[in-house]
Amino acid sequence: MEQLLKQTQKQTAMVAGVNLKNKESMENFENSIEELINLADACDISVVGQITQRAEKVNIAHYLGKGKIDELIALIAEKNTDMVIFNDELSGSQIRNLEEMLDCRVIDRTVLILDIFAQRAKTKEAKLQVEVAKLQYMLPRLTGQGEALSRQGGGSGLKNRGAGETKLELDRRKIGEQINILNKELEQLVSRRKNQRAKRAKREIPVVALVGYTNAGKSTVMNAMIDLFHPSTDKTSTDKKVFEKNMLFATLETSVRSIKLPDNKKFLLTDTVGFISKLPHNLVKAFRSTLEEVAEADLLIHVVDFSNPNYEQQIQVTNTTLKDIGIDDIPMIYACNKTDLLDDNISTINIDINTENSDQIYISAKYKKGVSELVDAIKEKVFTDYIDCRLLIPHDKGNIVSYLNEHAHIKETKYENEGTLISLECKQADYQRYQQYLV
Repeated sequence: MEQLLKQTQKQTAMVAGVNLKNKESMENFENSIEELINLADACDISVVGQITQRAEKVNIAHYLGKGKIDELIALIAEKNTDMVIFNDELSGSQIRNLEEMLDCRVIDRTVLILDIFAQRAKTKEAKLQVEVAKLQYMLPRLTGQGEALSRQGGGSGLKNRGAGETKLELDRRKIGEQINILNKELEQLVSRRKNQRAKRAKREIPVVALVGYTNAGKSTVMNAMIDLFHPSTDKTSTDKKVFEKNMLFATLETSVRSIKLPDNKKFLLTDTVGFISKLPHNLVKAFRSTLEEVAEADLLIHVVDFSNPNYEQQIQVTNTTLKDIGIDDIPMIYACNKTDLLDDNISTINIDINTENSDQIYISAKYKKGVSELVDAIKEKVFTDYIDCRLLIPHDKGNIVSYLNEHAHIKETKYENEGTLISLECKQADYQRYQQYLV
């Protein structure tokens, strides 16, 4: 897959950003710049300096004011910097003007995120989604960009991935056609995913979706739940586990796992792509089929990196992103993760955010601490249609007893002359189905 950046060796960069007055607090702005540096590091780019400006609005021609541009030119010469990375998405004219003034490569936050996604994408669907987002980003930046486009567009990514690199020399028509072709391929995969969701809905199994900021530990939470109910020696546990790693956007593919509890209750647990501040709109749009899994969930587990000093801002970014894609009325549990990195008195800390219709559980997914409590909270939220009852099943209806042993919580079994007497907790649907055997 072609990517937006090309690099054959470790490169150096300056980062630059504008803190808009009355738009963003200084603390949030500084966090955003720090995050930009981390994104650059994930792309194997070494940041050697930064320049920031506080202004009413960004300069429409070259993002920064002229004075800051002059400072930046001097810093680039002093540090012999390869590129400048801007904290906001730049227009085609801004990129062109800046490259002419700075005489070096110019990229923006969106390019870094797209390149990370391109590196992390493993499945066909994820690769198609990233490719569409990349082309949509480049489409409005083609006109008159010339050399700037050649610098930014060609190649096989930030790292040297072998021979066969080609420059991206597509005009608007060709890119538009390519986007249409990729979207048609995606639609086929989307249709398949919808069919899978429809089949799951027919089985009346509740769906629980993990959401949260990138690197908050969503995949680790999923694996911890799998371990909790499947011994590590069980091959099923190993096969069901998902990839987890301490890195930005480790998970791009949607993973769905069935979690069967000791009382035979089941729910489907979905792991989804993480969010980040200023997540590119085209990327959100491209991953719409993945995010539809979240939209149709019965419960959201909002995994929070509680050890991160900026966790409240990350919560707000995640909740805002969910709202932007039309998800704002699904019950939520806040799973405050990575508590192993904090003091023991964390339970006295409450998230300073509106948590109406939501609970707060403190966990360390890495060490399985608090995961049982999280599962208990999930059970309270999604298994609301279960009923305690007693059934007397005739001896010639052994298939019903077998079914209930697998799908209900059997509390007591007695063998009577008239049949098998079972005390159990079962779903409302099963209660209705077998009510003729009620005693």
